[in-house]
Amino acid sequence: MTKRKAEYFRWRPGSTWLAHLFKAVTKQHHRAMLPVLRRLIPTDGVVLDAGAHAGQFTKLFAGIARDGQVVAVEPGAYARSILRPALALNRVRNVVTVPVGLSDRSGVSILSVPIKRRGSHGFGLSHFGDDGSGRRIVQDVVATATLDDLASAMDLERLDFIKADVEGWEMRIVAGGESTIRRHRPALLLELNDHHLARAGDDLASAWATLGSLGYRPVEIRESDLVPLSEPATDDVLWLPEERGAELLASRPR
Repeated sequence: MTKRKAEYFRWRPGSTWLAHLFKAVTKQHHRAMLPVLRRLIPTDGVVLDAGAHAGQFTKLFAGIARDGQVVAVEPGAYARSILRPALALNRVRNVVTVPVGLSDRSGVSILSVPIKRRGSHGFGLSHFGDDGSGRRIVQDVVATATLDDLASAMDLERLDFIKADVEGWEMRIVAGGESTIRRHRPALLLELNDHHLARAGDDLASAWATLGSLGYRPVEIRESDLVPLSEPATDDVLWLPEERGAELLASRPR
């Protein structure tokens, strides 16, 4: 047992919540990635945003796939309390919000939400597993599902793009979605960090090997360019199915 204070998840709307909502509604992060994302996501495409948080990527995807659909997966109650009104206030109508955490098995789990020094929820850093940091947290009991089960339940006939920023559970999503990934061959934007992956018993080297065995090749997004990676790199990495990789790299701006 650590000495940190762990509580079951409780929150009440207040000035911090309003500040989080205001930022979610008025700000748009990741705009620099638009040229690359538009080459990967068709206007009628289907995108899965795992770890949607307050919806910064969700809004971006919804604008690209304006005739398609975005599946925003977010297990955290606090994050969803911001995500849903932010989408409504921005008149985003092609998003379905799914209140589960994706993993390699269905069931229930504990979502840990760090508490910042001033008492606000660091919901963007919410995670499964223990990171041993000793930070104060609140905890939320959440449902978990596999990507394969979700795709089947939603009867997804296509899946063009998956973004996963889930603080270390990225490869658990891949493990629970292998059939869906093999069937639809979506591009994958994964945040891979050795320290975070350790929460699930994974590591960077094994992640690289697993994705390679699925026929994916890693590239780095540099502004509007795609640059192949020859060795494991941390943080956001774009994985392209090898059957499309050559075509996409050939279309790089010169």
